[in-house]
Formats: sequence, C-alpha cells, structure tokens
Amino acid sequence: MERAKQTSESIELGILLALAGGFMDVYSYVARGGVFANAQTGNILLVGVHLSEGDPASSLRYLLPVISFAVGIVLADLVRGRFDNLLHWRQVTVLLEALILVVVGLLPGTEDLLANCLTSFACGMQVESFRKIHGHGIATTMCIGNLRSALQSVDDYASTHRRSSLENGLLYLGVIFIFVCGAVIGNWCVSRFGLHAIIGAAALLFAAFLVMFVDREGREERADSC
Repeated sequence: MERAKQTSESIELGILLALAGGFMDVYSYVARGGVFANAQTGNILLVGVHLSEGDPASSLRYLLPVISFAVGIVLADLVRGRFDNLLHWRQVTVLLEALILVVVGLLPGTEDLLANCLTSFACGMQVESFRKIHGHGIATTMCIGNLRSALQSVDDYASTHRRSSLENGLLYLGVIFIFVCGAVIGNWCVSRFGLHAIIGAAALLFAAFLVMFVDREGREERADSC
C-alpha cells in the first residue's frame, strides 16, 4: 500500500483520530449518563424509545446531542478552505475539537447534557473534516460503514485474489481495532480520572494537530527531485 501524500489521509493521523473517536464515545456513555457522542443512530433510537413511553423530557437528553453533532458538521464545512493561509482548515477544526474536549473535562457532573452536546459537536466536526485514509472513505468516529467496507473488500479478495482488496480490507479492520483500543483506553481513564478523563482524548487531538504540520506533499516532491 502506498503512503498517503496528504497528511490528513495518513495512517498516523488516522490512528490518533480513531483512538480519540473510541475514547469520546465510551466517555460520554460511561461517564456522562449513557449518551453516545458518536453513535447518533443509538441516540435517535433512544429518542424514539422515550417518546413512545410518554417521556419527551428524557428524549431531549438524546436529541440535543444529535442536533449538536449536526451543527458540528455544518461548522466544519463552513471552516473548510478559510484558514489555509496560516493553518490548514483541518488543523483548525481538530484544534477546536481538542479545546472543546478540555472544556468538557472541566464541567461538573451536574452539566452532563452540556458535556454530551459539546462532545457530539466535536465529533461532528471530526466526521466532516476527516473522511479518508489512503484515499478510502473511512470514518474515525464510528464503525458500521467501516465494517461494511471491510467485508466487501474481503469478499472482493476471495473472488479476485487481488492483493489491493486484501490490503483495503485490513485497513478498514485496522481502523475498527484502533477505535476499540480507544474505547478500552477511555474506559480505563474514566475509572481512574472520572469526568476529567476526556482530557486524554483532547491530548490525542492535540497530537493530531501537531502531526498535521508535516508537509508530506512537499517532502515527496523534494524526494522525487533528488
């Protein structure tokens, strides 16, 4: 598999983002009242469950994070291409995401709804900003699409024996594995640091911000000219 020419599509960055994605989802679920930061399908389902039970007030606990996730997507789209003079626009979104998670880590347990909305907002920005790894559409905050693509690639390999199909399948499965690792790390941090644990995910995103200073395209052009 060739190395990605853009840092935003690199394996290194994808690992950091997938770790943070798993971390955020387990944090909001375990530490902030059973709400998903990333898995908005689950939140929408729970909105329906509470509405069916005649409890619209509880449904808001899940609906507002869904709305926040959508707003995060919109904001990331608005940021696109507007900050490239100093920083790449994706660096701006990942830095904002990290700062938001630091704020979440400072919120008390009485502010779980706000914490979940902010975390979902940050996840929405990540979903919109980072869509590919090595040119393949891969999500770093959820797994269902990656699982479908992984199985499709494995099936293609079984039919055609193309090495590229096998590599693609392993790439998708690898991202899922890293996401699970992020969840394991997140749960471990929650058990030891409580509500402050999400600052660990912020640290991963700060690292992603720094990784994006690597000029991969320029480096490859210099190598080709030698």
